[in-house]
Formats: sequence, structure tokens, C-alpha cells
Amino acid sequence: MPFRSFMEAALEEARAAGLRGEVPVGAVVVSPDGEVVARAGNRTRELCDPTAHAEVLAIRAACLAAGVERLPGHDLHVTLEPCPMCAAAISAARIRRLYYGAADPKSGGVAVGARVFSHPQCHHAPEVYDGIGAGAAEVLLRDFFAARR
Repeated sequence: MPFRSFMEAALEEARAAGLRGEVPVGAVVVSPDGEVVARAGNRTRELCDPTAHAEVLAIRAACLAAGVERLPGHDLHVTLEPCPMCAAAISAARIRRLYYGAADPKSGGVAVGARVFSHPQCHHAPEVYDGIGAGAAEVLLRDFFAARR
């Protein structure tokens, strides 16, 4: 099956999160047959839950819909490099491929910082593809934080 990006769907979720006053990050879980099975944006403020990141919410929804605790063969498209917590959740869910947009030099857990997938204690590391839709994700984040300063 040829590559198909679902980053626009993740960006839609990020935009919606931003409109709710959340940090604009969006995530989409895609099944092995190329269907979107879950999508989410950040909801940490709304839910008063520091773990309510877009990736965690999308993984939870996909697992619940499938009635399983792991998602082998599924891909995750997210607008921002996952933090260490989200990277650990991605590993625990056995996500096949991670596609992310903007790098996160301050809080990233994949390419910078904790580099969760490169630790020997990491039970599963997905294939990682970065920079997908990075420009749009960066603008969204930059505009969100500029409006709050």
C-alpha cells in the first residue's frame, strides 16, 4: 500500500484543541487497512488531567474501539514530537509507525531529551518518520503561544 499522510486530520484536531484553549496538538490512529480509527486533540485543561495529551487520548480511544490493549499494525500521526510520557504509551500500545510533524526541542521524547525508543528498557520501538507537515504544525504552535504572551 502506498504511503498516505493523515497529518491533515491530525492538524484539524490540533486546530480544534487550540480553539478550546489547549496547546494545539492533534493525533490520529490509523488501522493496518488505512482507516482512521481514532482522533484526538489535547484536553489537559478541559479534563484537568496532565495525561490527556492528544496521543494518549487517541490511543485510548482506538484500544477501546477495538476492545484490545495493544495496537500492533496501527500507525499514529501526531503534529508534535511526542513527549516522554506519550512515547512510552506509544511503545506500550505497540504502534507500528509514528509520523510526527514539528520537532519539540524543549519537551520531546523521541529525537531529543529522553529518546524513549532508544533505551534498552523500551520493549517496542515503532518506525519513526519526522517532519511530516512540520511547517503547518510549527505555525499553529507559534501563533498559539504568541497570542498568550
